[in-house]
Amino acid sequence: MDLFELFTFAVFFLTLVGIYGILALGLNVQWGMTGLFNIGIAGFFAIGAYTSAIMTTPASSGHVGGFGLPMPVGLVLGVLFSSFIALLVGLITLNLREDYLAIATIGIAEIIRLVLKNEEWLTNGVRGIAGIPRPFAGWFEDPTGVTNLLVVCLVIVMVYAALERGRQSPWGRVMRAIREREVAVMAAGKDIVRFRLESFVLGSAIMGLAGGLYAHFFGFVSPEAFDPMYTTFLIWVMLIAGGSGNNRGALLGALAIWTIWAGTEYLTNRFAPPEFLTRAATVRMLLVGLLLEVILLTRPAGLLPEAHFVARADDRRSTAPGTSDSGDGDD
Repeated sequence: MDLFELFTFAVFFLTLVGIYGILALGLNVQWGMTGLFNIGIAGFFAIGAYTSAIMTTPASSGHVGGFGLPMPVGLVLGVLFSSFIALLVGLITLNLREDYLAIATIGIAEIIRLVLKNEEWLTNGVRGIAGIPRPFAGWFEDPTGVTNLLVVCLVIVMVYAALERGRQSPWGRVMRAIREREVAVMAAGKDIVRFRLESFVLGSAIMGLAGGLYAHFFGFVSPEAFDPMYTTFLIWVMLIAGGSGNNRGALLGALAIWTIWAGTEYLTNRFAPPEFLTRAATVRMLLVGLLLEVILLTRPAGLLPEAHFVARADDRRSTAPGTSDSGDGDD
């Protein structure tokens, strides 16, 4: 592999890490901040990708399209449509028990997958949608994909800054209080359902934004790209491994888990015997699961735990037998 190929691979790898990092940030809003159990990430990711693809591609006989809108408009529409679907799901389920949200998100993700696969007039079915414009397409040639990476990095900075500001605001404190002490928040007169709905819609909107970036990065989308194994399970692993409730932890988890996933794929493709390649994906998933178990056993709060977990650990150590606030070992 020469230097150009190595650089191109690094850009490709980091761009995917960034897109998965945005997905992890969206899940962190829902689960890390508010405790909402969303296992339909793939559905909102697909909505954002297909909406932006349909809105920005030229006319085609294979699917709805021909709008030819600019990429930023497509991304915004993908975010809005993802938010709308999340609003509908949230209005029905968020005032019920938490397990209903899990059931509903599984259902909506499966419905979306089947629609994308079978409604050929809308999405071109399993053949997918091609010709999705890349960032700055027509302005200059970019064989390395650096412009994609720069756009993804810009979006990460904007989303991260906005979420950090929200986390430190009174709104963010209410969200964390709902996660920790829902009854106390209700006693304080807060509308828990409204706050949960805001968290669910915001997180789903961020997932839709990641889907739009994914579509414009590859220039092609198909239903197979939104397999729940890769766009739901891996995102949960990234967030839990990195540190639920910590936005930096979500990004670190995306980098660590995708490095392991892509690295093991490269090693198996390069060194594994041909008869092993058909089972390589299953083995890689097993390795990721084992890594998650190790992290949970050694660092239960993740690689970068949320600040209050660190404070609790310090409190437990300071009140452990044989210790005192003054630092003396004797009574």
